[in-house]
Amino acid sequence: MPPEQGTNQSVERAVAVLRALGEGNPDRRVSDVSASTGLGPSTTSRLLATLEQLDLVERDPASGLYRLGLGTLPLAAVAANRHPVHRASRMVLQELAANTGLGANVGVRRGSALMFLCNFEGPRAPKAYTQAGQTVPLHATAIGKCLLSQTSAAERQELLGSTLDAQTEYTLTSHADLDAEIDAVRRNGYATEIQERALGRASIAAPVLDAHGTVAAAISLWGPASLLREDPDTPASTTRHSLVRQVVEAADAISQALGAV
Repeated sequence: MPPEQGTNQSVERAVAVLRALGEGNPDRRVSDVSASTGLGPSTTSRLLATLEQLDLVERDPASGLYRLGLGTLPLAAVAANRHPVHRASRMVLQELAANTGLGANVGVRRGSALMFLCNFEGPRAPKAYTQAGQTVPLHATAIGKCLLSQTSAAERQELLGSTLDAQTEYTLTSHADLDAEIDAVRRNGYATEIQERALGRASIAAPVLDAHGTVAAAISLWGPASLLREDPDTPASTTRHSLVRQVVEAADAISQALGAV
């Protein structure tokens, strides 16, 4: 992997190894990490040994496989807890999940991807595979559509590329369809997603603004795909209209905590 101009190659390589261990299977061979990073096996082995001494990587004594070490946990926890969006949204999302029984997420944009900062699950939410720090495509989530709501069509083309990858058969794969969704977010103040990222699941999201009026994050309620279907037999507190209102109000509360007017 060629170094970036003005950066330290050793640091770049060590970070590449850590990121490789954070992807895919939790336990990986030296050859797996080597293939993921493009580094030679001997270089990869030396980096893993050094990171193991620093408690950032663990090696299973029986299998010889490597995984991220617990030494990374304090760093990740401090980074999350000091992030202003995480601080402002944590209690609001806990209350939202408790009141609705659904899952509640907050995410920010990191380049061309959505990164989740935290996730809370209610009893009505399906089993979740969302973790803090996980990244997913922006175009396939309600949160992602909110995060893209202040971008132009040309900016989205440059950011996401000409091809939008399908996560399921329901994922938006054309920029024309995505543009229409973004226009709807701007008109309505919220976004929806039905089985676009995972089958059987749906979500409602609203943008979070900072003191400058910029979309700094977005929050969502997620649950079974029936979440967005109006059902006359469903209690009023869990109808789509009620859920949208609760998400938007929660997003407004977080925005105010970040200094938005």
